[in-house]
Amino acid sequence: MTQNESQKKSKFKSATLESAVFNRELVRKNRDRAATQFAEHDFLVHEITARMMDNLQDVRRDFKHVVAIGGDRQLIADHLKAIEIIYQDLSLKMLRGSNGQVLQADEEFFPYQNQCLDLVLSCLSLHSANDLPGALVQFLQSLKPDGMFLATLFGGQTLSELRKSMMDAEMEFRGGVSPHVSPFMDVRDAGSLLQRAGFALPVATAETVTVTYSDAFALMKELKAMGEQSSLIKRFKGLTRPEYMMKVAEKYHQMYANDKGRIPATFEILYLQGWAPHESQQKPLKPGSAKMALKDALGVKPPSL
Repeated sequence: MTQNESQKKSKFKSATLESAVFNRELVRKNRDRAATQFAEHDFLVHEITARMMDNLQDVRRDFKHVVAIGGDRQLIADHLKAIEIIYQDLSLKMLRGSNGQVLQADEEFFPYQNQCLDLVLSCLSLHSANDLPGALVQFLQSLKPDGMFLATLFGGQTLSELRKSMMDAEMEFRGGVSPHVSPFMDVRDAGSLLQRAGFALPVATAETVTVTYSDAFALMKELKAMGEQSSLIKRFKGLTRPEYMMKVAEKYHQMYANDKGRIPATFEILYLQGWAPHESQQKPLKPGSAKMALKDALGVKPPSL
């Protein structure tokens, strides 16, 4: 490698690090710490995995070689009678106790050969990826022609109540705000990313799941047990004063508590689906190729003069 090439590589690496939003090593550590008690707090992962599997029931296809990132592994195994399922996670501890092949790997560095997989599943694991467009391209490259990609991740309205409560409390205590909750993607952006990555027949939809808790402390305890505490690089790193956390809980209760005194927590779930291009797939018609005018198809009569 020449000196110029070395300098270019160094600058590229530096730029990549500077543009990163999430500390991926911290994401792994958070999941490692949560692994021992995750089974007691995996209700959301279980529910979303079940909904993903229901969506797959409508797809009449035999998937022989599958990679499943995150999710409820038992549910996946029960629904998919695949010849080969590789369960992947950023945390090795999260993979312990799995039946079948397991692989500790980062979604941003997808370690599979081109066109070797029939199906790539990702359940609530991509929302902390720094390079989601790059990960999507790698998923597509790993799929055989007409292979399927199906994923869920948290959308933009996730934990909106907690974000608002923290922001208001911090304004009172510090006269400004710093990020505490990770940013999440909008469903329109998700659909655009699928298309940009090269997936055929891309679909992105969203739904909302609302869970209630006794108070904000119960919610934050659950998020930690799920491995979903903040992994932002620019998160607030000072000591969190008990007075501030009490104020967060107070704000949360004042603004959102129901008539039973319980607080809601919103989780917006984005569903992403796409296919590796194949000649057998439907293609959009070329502009001007329609055999009937839209007004005729709709039965619209032209206005009389």
